Amino acid sequence: MNAPADLAARLVPLYADHLALMKQRADEALSRGGFDHLVVPSGTQHWQVFDDRDYPYAVNPQFKAWLPMTRLPYSWLVYTPGERPKVIFYQPFDYWHVVPDAPSGWWVDHFDIHIIRKPDEAIALLPPAARSAILGEPQSALGGYAPNNPEPVIHYLEYQRSYKTPYEIALMRQAQRLAVRGHRAAEAAFRAGESEFGIHMAYCTAVGQDANDLPYGNIIGLNEHAAVLHYTELQRVAPSPLRSLLIDAGASFHGYASDITRTYAYDTGAEFQAMIDAVDTAQQAMCAGVRAGVDYKQLHVDAHLTLMGILKDFGVITVSPEAALATGVSAAFFPHGLGHPIGLQVHDVAGFAATDRGGRIERPAGHPYLRMTRVLEPGMVVTIEPGLYFIDLLLEEVKKNGHAASVDWSRVDALRPYGGIRIEDEVLCTESDADNLTRPAFAEAR
Repeated sequence: MNAPADLAARLVPLYADHLALMKQRADEALSRGGFDHLVVPSGTQHWQVFDDRDYPYAVNPQFKAWLPMTRLPYSWLVYTPGERPKVIFYQPFDYWHVVPDAPSGWWVDHFDIHIIRKPDEAIALLPPAARSAILGEPQSALGGYAPNNPEPVIHYLEYQRSYKTPYEIALMRQAQRLAVRGHRAAEAAFRAGESEFGIHMAYCTAVGQDANDLPYGNIIGLNEHAAVLHYTELQRVAPSPLRSLLIDAGASFHGYASDITRTYAYDTGAEFQAMIDAVDTAQQAMCAGVRAGVDYKQLHVDAHLTLMGILKDFGVITVSPEAALATGVSAAFFPHGLGHPIGLQVHDVAGFAATDRGGRIERPAGHPYLRMTRVLEPGMVVTIEPGLYFIDLLLEEVKKNGHAASVDWSRVDALRPYGGIRIEDEVLCTESDADNLTRPAFAEAR
């Protein structure tokens, strides 16, 4: 997807700085691994078993970190310290499929570009395999060039990806704007009585992206379906009556993802709307807590206490938030993590990294689904996505574990038909206040 003209103009100097930093990072990574060259295949097409159809192509994140090309299989990025980076650009002779356009845009002047017509032609343009750190999946092997993914190189580069450049933040802001168009259209479709599938189609139309473009499959759950954390079935008929919508959906822009969740009550005067409002207020306070030096694990634990306070206020639990957390009752209502790093990948890398040389910071006991355990630093972008759900499977575990008295089951019965609530924004950690990337995009779209 092309950038608006004003954004494209701003990206030119930002990209030059981004690429200079990518080279510095590569220099250090290669030095640590004892290699002379960085070689990154863009990835190949994968064919469905016993069929002549391919799976949707997904570019190697290590490739698109260098240049904004996401539909370029059988291509290669080559970098040797002190030399101009090289792109081996696969542009086949093909009348069955659309052939990639000739390289253009703000990135091309920074690379030596070599056009190849057949994948095997790349071999003559690659540096010696024995002296190369080759980063990719096994299917990208070409001749003697098989990805070796040396750990010192991978650890360093993935750790550094935690710190987004101004260029990357600009692309992520645009991905927010695209996704918000879809969220506005989805809410309108919900209020017009559309089915889950109809809401999905309204979203994709507004964003201008389909399943091959979106960073992940849209989660669109009406009523009880909102209690399924990754609900993607998309029923074709709307339930009656309509009670609630939970939509978790993002967009892609030049390889960078957005990931946004909103929850709506069909009857805005219902008690469930008041609970949504309470979670939304709490979520904004959690977003403001994204600050340098703050342990993300503690943000997650604090979120449990805050959410249990909401359930206490609404009469759903009968014990204190602290007791609900200590006994595991809170995990039945909030079973996932507070969020995760995001960028080139929706669940971006290095969320558990102890250092740039490896190691792992483990999750707190009793919180197996948290995806981020690091202390926040400027440049990191994380999602903040607290949720409250009424999931029968987990609520039965509360009873089995001897904590039935901690819950007012009549209140659960009243709220169960609404499924659940999740609110999700993306937040940039800075040297000072948190920078919420999502809320301004909603404000712009009014």
